[in-house]
Amino acid sequence: MFKTIKKEIETSVTEKKSKFICHIYHVESVEEAEEKLDEVRKKYHDARHNCYVYRIADGDISKASDDGEPSGTAGVPMLNILNGNNLSNVLVVVTRYFGGILLGTGGLVRAYSLATTTAIEEAEILVQTRGLEAECFVGYNEFEELKYHLKNRNIEIINAEYAEKIKVIVEGKEEDINKLLIEKISDRITLENIQILRKKYISVEEK
Repeated sequence: MFKTIKKEIETSVTEKKSKFICHIYHVESVEEAEEKLDEVRKKYHDARHNCYVYRIADGDISKASDDGEPSGTAGVPMLNILNGNNLSNVLVVVTRYFGGILLGTGGLVRAYSLATTTAIEEAEILVQTRGLEAECFVGYNEFEELKYHLKNRNIEIINAEYAEKIKVIVEGKEEDINKLLIEKISDRITLENIQILRKKYISVEEK
């Protein structure tokens, strides 16, 4: 289980006339993180530095860059903040416009850390875990009871298509969805052609 952000946030802080613009994104792959990073670089092509960090849950991947700042003054402090907050599937990019006054290594660490924490504090935080999306078919006379049992198992119906049978798309934690494959949900309900569609991350309530 880990924390992530719901949507993009942009904030800024100023330190001794240098402006630090922080963008924080929800991403789910290295490719997605690199695409967002390229977008920020193009937007702020005239900036002196675009320092960044990302953490990806799949494969437990992390990467940090000082982008020309003195080694260890930007990327690693930003990564430490993500680690300390158990944040993953997140990209943070801090763009610096130099204000003419040197900050020193300590000042840079403080500024990049402040820019990152300020954005995180503004973000809506979600708690996520590994989940599965699955589909099955059920009779019309069984659907209402199915909804009751799925709710009790913390499995969410995300779509229903009505034809000869009702095609039901659900999502839930891996262990909860896997139980549907091996356990009868009720003596009065027959789930037909149940199958896993894909792995995904789902939001859960923090305990």
